[in-house]
Amino acid sequence: MALDRWIALILLGICLAYGYAAWFTMDDGLAPFMRRNPIWPSTFPKVLSVFGIIASLIILLGFEKGDTEIGEIDYRRLHEYKLGQAILLLCLMVAYALCLRPIGFLIATSTFLIAGSFILGERKWVVMLPIAFSATFVVWYLVQEVLGIYMRPLPGFAASLVGG
Repeated sequence: MALDRWIALILLGICLAYGYAAWFTMDDGLAPFMRRNPIWPSTFPKVLSVFGIIASLIILLGFEKGDTEIGEIDYRRLHEYKLGQAILLLCLMVAYALCLRPIGFLIATSTFLIAGSFILGERKWVVMLPIAFSATFVVWYLVQEVLGIYMRPLPGFAASLVGG
């Protein structure tokens, strides 16, 4: 079996376990008044598990290949793939998660977007910086002001200097 099908099989198992938890165990502790709501806290995990199961089955059954020939992933030639970029992006994601609270959303997310686009090969700073800063600010504004969920925009010492 090809590597992509092994990965799909593993993801299918994870999605089945996640779906079982979402469908059968998450809603047991709901308050009685919440049981009448059309959307429960488990709604998104249920949808996510169904989509994951469908996507895994499509890969396992080979429907994604179609008529065009797609090159197989050869695990013996992994050194020929851009594995370094993938590992760097994973490390960057971990660093982003660890730095999000201490240095604030605006700085952490902007730095993550700039570094991530640099790792992926973007070298036009004139394009990279405005897009990263504007996307970060728009997401922060929507979450903070529209949804009303507080996210620390700046580090603690900088927020106290600005009056936040």
